[in-house]
Amino acid sequence: MTEAIADDVGLLRRFELRLLRCSLSPSPTPPSPPPPPPSNPLHRLIDGVLSSIEQGDYAAALSSEASHHVFGFASAFAFDDTVECAERFHREAEGSTATFLVGGFESSWLSVIDPESADGDRAARAVLLICLCVAALLAFTQRNVTGPVERFPSFPLLIGGTTYAKQESATGFWDAWARSHLASSGADVLGKFSSLTDIVYAKMLLMKTKDVCAHGISCHLPGSLSWWLSRVIFLQQRILDERSSSLYDLLQVYIGETLKHFGNLEKVTSYWGSELYEGEASSIVCMINLEAGIIENEYARVDSSRLYFNRAEEACGLQLSVTGVLGLRTVHQVDAKAQMVLVNNQDQEKNSNGSLVRFSELEKDDFVTQGADKAPDCRVGVEDCDILMAPKLIADGPAGNSENALQDGSFSPLSLGSVQQAVVLVQCLYIKKSKRDEELSRWEMAPYIEAIDAQQHCCFMIRCFCDILRTRWEFARTRTKQRALLLMEKLVQGVYEASPVAAQRIQCSYGVYFPTIPALRKEYGELLVGCGLIGEALKTFEDLELWDNLIHCYSSLLGKKSMAFDLIKARLCDSPNDPRLWCSLGDVTNNDEYYEKALEVSKNRSARAKRALARNAYNRGDYITSKVLWESAMALNSLYPDGWFALGSAALKARDIDKALDGFTRAVQLDPENPEAWNNIACLHMIKKRNKESFIAFREALKFRRNSWQLWENYSHVAMDIGNLRQALEATKMVMDLTSSKRIDADLLDRVMVKVEEKCLRQPNYTSLKSVEDHNPSVQSLPATVLSNESRDVSGHTENEMGSSRETELLVDILGGIFQQIIRSGGDVWGLYARWHKIKGDLSMCSEALLKQVRSYQGSDVWKDQDRFKKFALASLQLCNVYMEIAASTGSHRELTAAEMHLRNTIKQAVNFSNTQEYRDLQECFDEVKKRLQAVSTVHV
Repeated sequence: MTEAIADDVGLLRRFELRLLRCSLSPSPTPPSPPPPPPSNPLHRLIDGVLSSIEQGDYAAALSSEASHHVFGFASAFAFDDTVECAERFHREAEGSTATFLVGGFESSWLSVIDPESADGDRAARAVLLICLCVAALLAFTQRNVTGPVERFPSFPLLIGGTTYAKQESATGFWDAWARSHLASSGADVLGKFSSLTDIVYAKMLLMKTKDVCAHGISCHLPGSLSWWLSRVIFLQQRILDERSSSLYDLLQVYIGETLKHFGNLEKVTSYWGSELYEGEASSIVCMINLEAGIIENEYARVDSSRLYFNRAEEACGLQLSVTGVLGLRTVHQVDAKAQMVLVNNQDQEKNSNGSLVRFSELEKDDFVTQGADKAPDCRVGVEDCDILMAPKLIADGPAGNSENALQDGSFSPLSLGSVQQAVVLVQCLYIKKSKRDEELSRWEMAPYIEAIDAQQHCCFMIRCFCDILRTRWEFARTRTKQRALLLMEKLVQGVYEASPVAAQRIQCSYGVYFPTIPALRKEYGELLVGCGLIGEALKTFEDLELWDNLIHCYSSLLGKKSMAFDLIKARLCDSPNDPRLWCSLGDVTNNDEYYEKALEVSKNRSARAKRALARNAYNRGDYITSKVLWESAMALNSLYPDGWFALGSAALKARDIDKALDGFTRAVQLDPENPEAWNNIACLHMIKKRNKESFIAFREALKFRRNSWQLWENYSHVAMDIGNLRQALEATKMVMDLTSSKRIDADLLDRVMVKVEEKCLRQPNYTSLKSVEDHNPSVQSLPATVLSNESRDVSGHTENEMGSSRETELLVDILGGIFQQIIRSGGDVWGLYARWHKIKGDLSMCSEALLKQVRSYQGSDVWKDQDRFKKFALASLQLCNVYMEIAASTGSHRELTAAEMHLRNTIKQAVNFSNTQEYRDLQECFDEVKKRLQAVSTVHV
């Protein structure tokens, strides 16, 4: 690379850095005088656009000489306010972008002679286009996120006086086209936005620039291009009412490329070198990780977002933790209580040789110089409450660490820089997403909010983000609800005020998750509804064109559904091609014709209409149609929260097991805390005889629904099927606890007993069963599988034997606890209890339990019902066999006499079943008892 080419590359990267600094934290004053104006015409154009952007004059950047140079067609373009004209303009703009980047025949001829020079020229053209696109992006951000809100035309380019005048008379068809274009990702635009064409313009041309550069520039591709693309696409996601799967796929690509370029200090320093201010490299690394974490958090990728937030925290020299300090929370509180406060456990002076601290101090000076610290404070006038905004701490510091302690809710003595403040606040996003929405989780956010409240200098958007977090927290508390409403009102007013200026508001705006202005006003309207101010809320919702909220207020809160119907019909007269209105009309009337009309006007791209039709088909019992519609809707947007579960339910009703399993699986991928979906997955795996998969799914379901005895019962069966006896027994015990022992699965307990008996026969410590079998081969108290020779195999590994023995003892103990809990539940349980006593080697208690089992089966019906007789006969045989075992071990004939009497009476009354095998078994057992009695009598004689 020649020295001239290297200088050009360095200059272009300096332009990239200047552009990025406009959206980062306030940069300190440059230590050296600015370089002289560039001599290259392209570089001069870039410098002019950058100067306008740095001043916050985005309209000037879009109407600059550079815009005229790139988009020469716009001077003669007929800016008619029609959808066709908007589409034609953006098509022409894309073509002009490609033509400008290629550079015509002159650049082609130059590339043959000096390819490096040609690449440098194309790189400069790419940087110029990036600057113009970023100007459009920042203009859209100003009008719809940060403020101050000003009146702008709907056209993305401002070229020529007559054209500008024509643009100001726009009636909104360009925005209608842009809304339709943005909704092509399967989600609708949430509310009413200004200048939607700006974000479409920025996205289309940035993507076109990237495509052309990827194939046309062999080197020197601007590294920040992917970063700006990720910002554009994520901003598009933020203005939609649903998460879009197609946008998420793009974000994964672009944020990955950005991290590849600027993911650590070495890469940032290598790219910009000496152009960076002290500590600025850390700030850039922190910001990109912050933005990546916010993106992952928005799409509910909690673990990934936490990883990025941790990297950002490390990059900016923080090690945050929450500790407790005694303090007062209210004005009239006397006794101090423990308050959560935020501390930094890392010595910032030692981090990166103090560069971050130095950068923070320079940043503070820049705040004072620019007057940004004099921005209006939304909290003025809302502190008239007996609940303090921050706890009044009465201790010097937590755990003796007074250097980093909080005094009256503020950091001391170190202050936080803007990026560090953003890192602190995004922890609230993680807490909200990773935990249940309850009072405890909201209080966990409090120390982070109060730590930023205590900062003397904050960027405008960081202060606003802190205030919106406080508003959400305090509105959930009864005693601070009014203060939260006032704070929200001042927040809404603040975005329309002229101070601070746009350039100051844009700083750090992409490193926090402050809602868009329509979303902010929507949230304000919902707070008004929560306070009973329905009239004011209706005005807000109507102005934002939030028809669903209007329908809810009119229908559910005011009982005036007809007014909602009339309002939507009137709006349809003005906007007959708005699919949102047709869907809202369908919601009011529950008429499928309106949803079909929404599909027609959206060219079959309205996912909401398809979902509504699918629900109605399901409610009618037309499950096949519902399944097809859900498949079509999810193909448009696969991230709709309840869509996959609904698809699985429809497929299940339609007997499409594979599709149902796929739907429920996708549902838990989006929402891992969906117990119904996990339960359905487990049941479907049970149907398909996939016991291991079913066991895993049931275990996940039980994490979130532990009070469902049906879930525990199914779980016990699956655990038994895969041989996990302990889990099967624990699940069985949970079923009994939840049903007060009214639900008992004797068949499952019998299966467990068989397995435990097999284990006991394999253990040398459990000799009772073996000795009994060896002494009396005719024992029938155990199933044949237990008495098989295969069950006698003993492992040769001593450690395995000891481990297996401990496991068997544990299973026997669990079984004993279960039987003692349900002992009076019937004959089957008494039989199981007897077998348990036999495992323990207590034949006396075994005989007592078997005797109670026999008595539970007795009655007049036993001699009339063959099935009942079989149970009675089997229990009698088991009882008499145990009697014979006791007699053989003790030499007593009392048990033999009892067995003889019982068998004689049974055989006498069972003459009606003399042709059954059970009757013959009783007769054989009776003969055996008589032989043993005779033998005992002979011995005594």
